[in-house]
Order: sequence, then structure tokens, then C-alpha cells
Amino acid sequence: MQEHTPTNRARVLGTETEFGIASKDGSTMDPVAGSFAVIGHYPGLPAPGAIWDYENENPLLDARGFEVDGERERPNPDYNRQLNKVLANGGRLYVDGAHPEYSTPECSNAREVVAFERVGERILAKSLQEMTRVRGSEQYLLYKNNSDGKGNSYGYHENYLVSRAVSFDKIARVLTPFLVTRPIFAGAGKVGAENQTSPAEYQISQRADFFECLMDLNTMVKRPIINTRDEPHADAARFRRLHVITGDANMAEVSTYLKVGTLDIVLDLLERGADVPPLELDEPVRVFKQVSRDLDVKQTVKLAGGRPITALAVQRAYLKAAQTFYAAHGCPSTIQDVLVRWDDVLNRLERDPRLLVKELDWVAKRHMIESYMDRKGCGWDDPRMKLMDLQYHDVRAEKGLFYTLERGHLIDRIVEEDEIQRAELNPPIGTRAYFRGRCVRKFAKSLYGASWTSVLFDAGNNTIKKVPLMDPHRGTQSLTRELLDTADSVDELLEKLKV
Repeated sequence: MQEHTPTNRARVLGTETEFGIASKDGSTMDPVAGSFAVIGHYPGLPAPGAIWDYENENPLLDARGFEVDGERERPNPDYNRQLNKVLANGGRLYVDGAHPEYSTPECSNAREVVAFERVGERILAKSLQEMTRVRGSEQYLLYKNNSDGKGNSYGYHENYLVSRAVSFDKIARVLTPFLVTRPIFAGAGKVGAENQTSPAEYQISQRADFFECLMDLNTMVKRPIINTRDEPHADAARFRRLHVITGDANMAEVSTYLKVGTLDIVLDLLERGADVPPLELDEPVRVFKQVSRDLDVKQTVKLAGGRPITALAVQRAYLKAAQTFYAAHGCPSTIQDVLVRWDDVLNRLERDPRLLVKELDWVAKRHMIESYMDRKGCGWDDPRMKLMDLQYHDVRAEKGLFYTLERGHLIDRIVEEDEIQRAELNPPIGTRAYFRGRCVRKFAKSLYGASWTSVLFDAGNNTIKKVPLMDPHRGTQSLTRELLDTADSVDELLEKLKV
């Protein structure tokens, strides 16, 4: 039975990336101070004094129907401004724990996510470059990866707006096999093993070793495959925000595109009441690590009940369900392109994963490292291999090994260069990020703050006016461009909005 009647609106989705930070002088390493310094030096901030509005945020709400004990973040205004930088593209640059973090603005499809995530790498690289210029020396390095190689993992989180009408239990049941096997095309590649897991010279996923349970609210300890955070950043009666923490931080655009695009499709099937694969894995936490170590993508894992199945077969089951549904109901070109690429990648993985050396991170990184080992006559236990692993993710264009591949046209692209450049100062047009980003640029002097669900203006006379943005599908270019183009001042904008 169909759970709710879908609209024709595209899904709202985006990602958050915590960047690894290291000091060039290990004796003076202070990752917290370094993170503050890095984001504070980003030269592209139109409103550096804006705060982040935490009013509608509560990371302690659990999708299973309760709130855990804990302290909600409510920094004072001065500390808030240090923590948070509101970006002209509608996204957010901030410090989370001991890491600089970048959130894309709300996007409408996987291609947009790729562009806005790629520009995040450049924003952090520009911040480092500016800090080096100001201070006269390069003090810190940044990596878009998930592990420091010393047992510490940091996050990469995906966010998908989902109808509240779809039960969380069903979401969790359907997504678990999908997420556990998705690294075969979305893994970033990793030298070695961590977190007291079984040894591995090289594995597919950076994150798999760090997951320890099936379902929980935590993101930093006792990490779950299904995160139960129920913080919608939207009207909670209509929407939930699915917070996915299992994915790797990818450098390769095809890996990011498929990682996000395929999950978007599976969620569409769920929302529209389509038939989905009735799969249940036996010990999914263990299977996650097994899939990560299967470099030939041929091993079988166990379903509940004992039947063997490969990770490829699991992914094919979801792909077939999508192909069947869209053949009968049609789909936009954005989804059709993901379906075609998904099918092609699975076919080539089955023949030989090395055929995807120009598309997938874990394959490209493995090839690069093995080529080096062949030239130098060394093995996986050589410490230089872990250094190469790390340097693959260096955000500096002149130093990062991924960018070396990109410059040599040895890695395939999804987006054009002008899409990435445009994404630094221009928000997506199909979500509320458009209104937020335009306000950040046009009314920077009067911008008091912003959040995912609001824009705050200093209206004078110690008065703060809030423009609510509780519906992520509103605030789009089609709905607000004329309003923003014709308002010459904040007062005029607020008058037109009747705020």
C-alpha cells in the first residue's frame, strides 16, 4: 500500500564534511585553535559578523520517539561568530569539535551536491592560503578524508529530506543492506585497518572499521549504521531529515554522485510506495567490514536465514527495483542519469574493479599506490603507503594526489569547472538556500544571522526581524528572485514580506 501521495518536487539534500587538520609542527598542535584560525581566514565572507541561529536545532531528539539527556548548543554571540561563518552560496563554514566543517547548501539533485561539495574543498584551501599569507608561514594542513590513521575517525554526513509519512522503522529496514554494500562504488579507499578490527593491507571504505552497532543517536562513539537523529530543520509535522553517517568523504566526483544519487532514488521508492528488495543481512555491522575488505567484490555475505549473497547482488536488487518502477512511472533526466551510471558501474565492478580506475576513489587510490610500490619495490607495510593515502585527500591543489590525477585527466568528472566556480558565491536555485544566499550577499550589512530555517535581520533600534524558512521547497529562485531583485533595502524587503 502506498504510504503517501508524492509531489513532483525534487528531494532536498546536502552533505557535511569534517576536514582532518594537522599541524606542520606536531609539538604545537592545537586542532581546535587551528580550526578557528582556518575558517576565520576565509576571504570570501560577505557577512563575517553574522551569527548562526540555533533556535530550531535539537540534535538530542531521537527518531524512535524520545529525547536523550544532554546539553543543547547555545553559544553566546561572540563565540557564535567565531564558530560559524554564513556563506554566500547558502552553506555554512564552522568548527565542529576539533575540525573545520563545511555544509553544502540545500540542493535539489546529486549533480548539484557534487558541485557544492567540490567548492567546499576550495573554500578550505583558500582559507589555508590566506592564513599562510597573513601569518607568513604554513602552519596547518587539511584533508578531506575520514581518519588520521591513529585510531581517530571524523565524519562525513549526508542529509535527505523525507516525508514524515514514511515510518522510520521501514526506512531503517530498507536502507541497512543498501548502506552496508554501497561502499563498492562510494568508498574512498584506505591503507590498513583501525579500531581493533581485523588486519587489512588495503580496504574499500575509510569509515567501515568505526561502526559498532545497527541503530543509535551517537555519531562520535558507538557509531551506528542507522543514525536516529530526528532534527528535521523543517516543519517536523511534514518532514524528517535522514542523517546518514556511514559514507566516506570522497574526492572523485563519480563516487560522490553515485553515493548521493542512488540513495536519493531508494528514498524515492520508499516515499512512493514502490516495491523494494526484501533483504535483511545477518550481522550487518560485521558485513560492513567484510564488504570493505573484499577488493575483488566477489565474496558472499549472509542474509538473515543463512542464504549467501554478494554486495554486487544486493546493489543490483535495489537498481532493478528502481528500473522497474521508473519504467512504469517515468522519471526526470537527473534520476535517469544516475540509473544509467549505477548500472554501468555495477557491470564493470563485476568484470574487474580495476576497470573503474578513472571513476572510483578506492580504485584510483589503490592503482596509484600499487604503481608506486612496483616502482620502489616496497610493500603495503612501508610507512610511505599511509602517507600517500593521506596525501590523496590534501585540499591543496598543488599537493593533493587526487588533484594530480585530475590535472592529468586521469579521473572522470561529473560537473564542469564553471559549475564549481559559480557554486562559491551563488546558491542553488531550487531550494530555500537561494533566498538565504541572496540575502547574505545583498544585505550583508544588515544581516544579523541565519540558519537552515531562518534569516535574521538587524532592523535598527535593537530590533531583530526573523524571516522563517521552515519549508525547504520555498525561498527558491522562481518564488523570490523578483522580490529580492526589486528590494533596495532590508526595510523594503521586510515590508514586502510583511515581517
